[in-house]
Amino acid sequence: MPHRAAVTAQGQVELQTFDPPPLQPHEVLIETTVSLISPGTERAFFLGLPNTTLPYPIFPGYSNVGRIVKCGTAVTTLAVGDRVASPAAHASQVVVTAERCVPIPVAVGDESAVFFNLIAIAMQGIHKARIELGESVAVIGAGLIGLFAVRLAQLAGGLPVISIDQKPERLALAAQLGADVTLISDESITSALSSELQTDGATVVIEATGATAPVLMAFQLARPGGRVILLGSARGEADGVNFYRDVHRKGLTIIGAHEYTRPAHQSYPGWWTQLDEQHIALHLLAKGRMDVSPLITHRFAWEQFPQAYEMLRAWNSGAMGMVIRWQP
Repeated sequence: MPHRAAVTAQGQVELQTFDPPPLQPHEVLIETTVSLISPGTERAFFLGLPNTTLPYPIFPGYSNVGRIVKCGTAVTTLAVGDRVASPAAHASQVVVTAERCVPIPVAVGDESAVFFNLIAIAMQGIHKARIELGESVAVIGAGLIGLFAVRLAQLAGGLPVISIDQKPERLALAAQLGADVTLISDESITSALSSELQTDGATVVIEATGATAPVLMAFQLARPGGRVILLGSARGEADGVNFYRDVHRKGLTIIGAHEYTRPAHQSYPGWWTQLDEQHIALHLLAKGRMDVSPLITHRFAWEQFPQAYEMLRAWNSGAMGMVIRWQP
């Protein structure tokens, strides 16, 4: 019988057996090979942090890779045996509408492909930033989303691309992924950034931590006329914002970049859908223009899923890419 992860109450996770729902005409049944934990988001819902409102039980996860084992009667674009990525949960079998499945290029292994959705989430922030060739870009936070934002900002023409974090080991990963400059986030960060750029801040500042204090830092690090992209999902409220000094007087543009602000279907030039960006993510991996292998820090058999969530509870700074294996 299939198994799935379930958060049954605040701070409580377990593995359950379940019966997949009946297959509808436009759906496919996928046998999962690997899934990926999204540390910040999943920890927030696991622990019931601010701005998490779903009722329990929660079936977490939104990065899944597997093979199709059954197709609904109306599915024409996919076939049994196809290897696909989808925004499905941590489970040994998942039912997904065919249009939400992205075929995986042959050149991309399962453990790389499973990062497709987190890359796409970072990508929608980069697209919304509309980075021009040669614009300075500072990314606050070197977790998975921040690291992908660093690499994508570089591909988009940001120069220099600067990664900012409190942890040297994360900044080392940022350098591997293409950061031109890495800076420790401390009380001197504003002067350090200005000294590095020889100007009064970065043209584009991307906040990718999901905390509130760095949002204020982002306003302070942006140069007059700059753009601040709120890519991380901040949990809680920020006090002490001097909107006149840090935003209004500087003429900043603030852009909220939650992934669900993308259109679901209407793809056209300059307006990217979720599927557009997921396809691009997999093609970047296939072409070797994105390498996620340095980011995989932990691998768990599905039976060890609760242990993985205990690492989230402790907020282990060494945990980055946490891959769950559903097949032997």
